[in-house]
Order: sequence, then structure tokens, then C-alpha cells
Amino acid sequence: MSRLTDLIARAKARDSALGDELEREFKALASRRAFGLNFERHRPESVELPGRPVRRGDKVLVLPPRGAGTRGDQRLWRVTRIEGDGEARMAQITLIDAETAETADVAVADLVVVAEFRDFIYPGLVSTGRVSRGGDKPFHTVINGENFHVLEALTYTHRGNIDAIYIDPPYNTGARDWKYNNDYVESEDIYRHSKWLAFMERRLLVARELLNPNESVLVVTIDEKECLRLGLLLEQLFPDAAQQMVTIVINPNGVARGKELARVEEYAFFVFLGNAGPSLVVDSLLDTESLSSSQRSSVRWEWLLRGGNNSRRQDRPNLFFPIFIDPEKRTIAKVGETIPLNVDRSTVPDEPGLVTVWPIRAGRDEEATWQKSPASLRKLVVDGFARVGAYDSKNDRWSILYLGPSQLRRLETGELIATGRREDGSVEVDFGERGVRRTPKTVWNRGSHKAGEYGSMLVRRLTGDRKFPFPKSLYAVEDALRIAVADKPNAIILDFFSGSGTTAHAVMRLNRQDGGRRQCISVTNNEVAADEQAALRQAGLRPGDPDWEKWGICDYITKPRIAAAITGKTPEGKDIEGDYKFTDEFPMAEGFGENAEFFTLTYESHVAVGANFAFQRIAPLLWMRAGSEGRRIDDLPEGGWALADTYGLLVDLDRAGAFCDAVAAKGGLRVAYVVTDDDRRFQAVARALPDGVEPVRLYESYLSNFRFSMGR
Repeated sequence: MSRLTDLIARAKARDSALGDELEREFKALASRRAFGLNFERHRPESVELPGRPVRRGDKVLVLPPRGAGTRGDQRLWRVTRIEGDGEARMAQITLIDAETAETADVAVADLVVVAEFRDFIYPGLVSTGRVSRGGDKPFHTVINGENFHVLEALTYTHRGNIDAIYIDPPYNTGARDWKYNNDYVESEDIYRHSKWLAFMERRLLVARELLNPNESVLVVTIDEKECLRLGLLLEQLFPDAAQQMVTIVINPNGVARGKELARVEEYAFFVFLGNAGPSLVVDSLLDTESLSSSQRSSVRWEWLLRGGNNSRRQDRPNLFFPIFIDPEKRTIAKVGETIPLNVDRSTVPDEPGLVTVWPIRAGRDEEATWQKSPASLRKLVVDGFARVGAYDSKNDRWSILYLGPSQLRRLETGELIATGRREDGSVEVDFGERGVRRTPKTVWNRGSHKAGEYGSMLVRRLTGDRKFPFPKSLYAVEDALRIAVADKPNAIILDFFSGSGTTAHAVMRLNRQDGGRRQCISVTNNEVAADEQAALRQAGLRPGDPDWEKWGICDYITKPRIAAAITGKTPEGKDIEGDYKFTDEFPMAEGFGENAEFFTLTYESHVAVGANFAFQRIAPLLWMRAGSEGRRIDDLPEGGWALADTYGLLVDLDRAGAFCDAVAAKGGLRVAYVVTDDDRRFQAVARALPDGVEPVRLYESYLSNFRFSMGR
């Protein structure tokens, strides 16, 4: 029931005449609704925080006895006193919003902290692992937490900087597929649709603050149950944006539903903000005259350095040889010969005036291999199908690029054509008549979008046969993101209903196809499926217990799936079987040259933050705000300041001069965080910083961001 309905009911209980009068006035007012989408904005949601230490002043629920098999008392209490140590700690609690005072003494271990969405939060992050195979590329991030609170955390790190949001929210089927206010919403709930709209509106309002208002795209997928309401909600929240709905065939065989037509589709709303519009693509996704899915892609030059499994020097010693390049002309001057496995590469002499390039993994100094043999590479150079790529100044390495077999086949078929030669002798390649780019259509009918084969089965292949309900086809998400960010190789993409992690996986695919450095922020909780919770409770487990949490979405599916996509190995360490299809076909066991780090959202005390006692949990937010790249400063520097790859931190203002000099000497930093309560001294440091470095005052900027978040 809505909050207003609750208040009227309480008024009736105290004064029936007053309650009846209030109800009549409420009904009269409700009958005069304005034109548009109207729904009950239900009382603010709340979320349980298992594992969060209980503090005096916290709102809490009393947990049921272990093994009870129920959720227990759902009344909200406040902690007024805590006494004792260890397992003997006891708390005195007082019932909130009670008509008569009611207190109780409860073991702290039997309490769980609750955060209501109208409360202030001061978020932090704790790293729970990382996978790094992408050199200096930005990190994809996966955050385990209530998505509304994570979105609020991102207002500090990414406000106005998100290029695209792709979300697949709960479809509100009535089959206990989502929770509102800590309870599953079922089909019998007469406020089911209002709760869903209130749930979505709160999150989309924060998401709107994250999107780049000048040029960004929001994509929301849905089925027929909330399609019409969602469309109206988006129009009300984004009145100045262009909005279109796309119909996607996800199951050509159809799903029979009693006396209804067999459904084959779902929908995706595209909301284009500012100057954004759909990127042109080779395949319109509908027309039969468009290229088939397996043929379409951009003209991609692949890295010659081999990645994935069996790519070490000892695995394929015949593919370990030097390449000599002219750094001035940026040309491949000579291709050396394979050297035996027992020969140290340092014994091979350099060529005068040339730079020797070996297949070495950046950041690890590990000897790997090239994709081609010396003879094959020489032919590619002569034909113009290999060239020198970018120079990595951080690792002092040159990249070598070549046109792979799929691109050469496209040249043969006429989809691609060689339009000339660059100054370095490599070919200029463009789309031929069969590769004309066009605007995608609003109906997509492609076999690659089958949710069963390329969603559920793909997830099971990656995660060692683990099941996840109704994941999206990887290639359908990839196509949607291609329309949104194909022309933005450095785009930041957010998915705050990330589920199995399909969006991050699709971003990696796009990066591989065009050499992009896009990064994805994936947000999910660690909710355990409804049908599994009863059994876990009967076994004496509670949320927060390790044996409960290991079955949650984030720990059981999302993190393993993204790690497997990058490494090419299942959680059990086995090579993933099968190949990726369409656009870019290669073995899944090869993995991706990408980086990812996993975090859990924490709730900090503003007092501890302001006193500089919570730095380790604030540190990941500072790193994310500076681009999620390179090294992170995880501890307060003993010398008073420190520099990472993209930002600096000054905690001792007496060292400000040395800090500013170091920032200027390093170059390329984006942000300088200055810890001080003195605005005058902060401004002095800000004036001394080089142009282009954003000065940020800690912890004033952090605390004020969340103190006034969402207009509170």
C-alpha cells in the first residue's frame, strides 16, 4: 500500500471521523489526476545489509532463529545501546514508528542493519578480486550492492560522464522475479505495477544525473507486461530526448501462453540524449538484402601479438622472432628469423637505426608469440596487410597490426575494398558496395539474437554449467551497444541490472573488433534465488553467511562469467569449449585482452570519512573518478603525497610544493585530490596545479555530494 494509504488507515484507527474525511478528500484529489502516467509513489524502499557491523543509531531488523525457514519479524527497530564483546554482545533496541514505546534486548548477531532509501548514505568500495590481461587498458568494474545506492555512489565518480546505459530490469511477471522493499512482488499484489514504476523511477532519476546530457544513449529492454508503462515513464523523465522502441525477435519458435498468440519478441527502448543518434551499421538487422550477421563488422586490424592460451614462447617457439621497425617512418623494415627456445633474445643484435620489437606482454615482461610465422608476416607486409600500430610510452612498446583471415575474406568477396596505400605501404581499406553502412531498423530479426542458444547456453558454457534465468543473447546486446557507441572507442557504459554480466561481455567483444578501450560498469546484488532461500534457511543459514552468499547472483554467476570471458577458462580452470559466432569468430578459450576488478559496496560513517579514517574504502572511488586505469593509491602515503597513473593524492599540505612539482613533471594526470578542511589553502594548491588537472577537495566534495544527493 502507498504511504498515504497507510497514514489514512492510522488516522481512522485513532479518529474514525477524521480518517473518513481524509479518505474522501484523498479520493476527490485522486480523481483529478493530470494527463500522463500516474501511479502510487510508494513509501521509500529499504534494503537489508547483511555483514555490515551494527552500530548505535542503526535501523535494524530482528532475524528469525536459525533453521526457522521464515524471514522473521519485519518491524523496524533502532539500536539505542550496545554492550559486551564478541559473541556475547547485546543490543538494546526500540521499535520505530510504534504508537507505544517498545524495547527489547537482542543479541547483536541476531540483527541485520537496514538502509532506507530516504536515508543519507556515504558509500565505499572493497575490492574482492581482479583479472588483468589488458595491459594499460581501463578496468571494467563489477560492483556488488543495492543498485540504487551504487547509482548514488556513481554520482561522485561519473556524474554527467556516462556515454551509454544498457539495462534489462525485472519484467514484473508476478513470478517472484524481483523484490520491492525487501519482499518479493507477486501476481496477486494489486499495487504490482505501481511498485514497479516507483522502483524504476527512483533509479532512472539518478541514472539521468550520470548520463552525458550533450550526447548519450539509454537502452532499456522489456517485454509486453510493462512495455506501455515504461514508454510513458521514459517520456516523462526524458522529455527533451528522442525515443524509439525496437522489436527484437528472441525466440522464433514462439512461447505459447494458454489462449494467447505465441510470443516471439521483446522490446528495447532507445533514448537519445542531446546530439546522440544511432550509429550507422552494415546490417540493418531486418532487411534480407543486408549482410548476414556472420559477415558484418567494422574494418578491424588485429594485434599481431597472440593472446589467450598456448601463447607463451615455450608453447609455440616457432612464432617467437624479432621484428625491426623504423620508428620515424613507422614502417616494418625487416622481419627476423625464429630463434631457438634455448637462445636468449638479448643475444640477437639490433639493426642500425631500427627498433627491435619482440612479442612481449606489456606489464609482465613475459615472452609470448606472434600470430604469424616469419614467412607469412613477410608476405602480409609486401601485400600491405601488416603495419606498425601505436606506441605505448608507458611500457616502451610498439604494437604490430595485421588484417586477419576474416578481413582478407571480406576483401576477396568485395565486402571490403582496398582504396589505396598509406605512407607506410599498408593498404587503406573501406567498405565496398556490399558493405554500405545504413541506419538500423526498428524490427530486428536475426538468428544471433536467440536468447536460449546465445544466452542461457552461452552462460552455462562459460561458468561450468551454472544456470541463470533468462540471460540476454550476447550478440543482441552487442548489436544494441554497437548502435549506441560504435563511434566512441573510449565510451563508458553502465549496466545497473547486470545479472549475468552480458553487457560487460558485449563491450569486450566490441573492443576486440575495433581496438577500442571502452569500459563497462556492471552493478548487481548478491540476491539468492527465491526458490533456493527456503532450503538455505531450513539448513540454518542466513544472508551474510559465507555458505549463503556463495549462491548469490554476483558471486555465483556475474563475477565468474566475466572472469571466464577474459581468461578463456571456466571457474574450474578448464578451457571454454566452442567459438564465438557472428561478426568476429574465434575460440572462446582465447579470451580477451581486458581488465576487470570486482568490488562490494560498503556503507561508511560520515564522521570516519571526514576524519580520514575510511580512506581504504574511499580509495576505489577516487580511482574510478580518475578513469579506472592503472595503479591505485590504496593507503595514505607516508610521505604526505603520492601519484598514481591518472591521479595524485596530497594529504600533507606542507608538502604541496613538492606535490605540484611532481604532478607537473609526470604529466597526463587528470585529477589531484587534496585532503584539507581549509578552503584557502586548497585554492592555493589548485592554482599551483598544471592546466588540465582537476583539483578536488577531500573530503568536502565527497560529503557534500552525498549530503545533498537526490535533493535531500
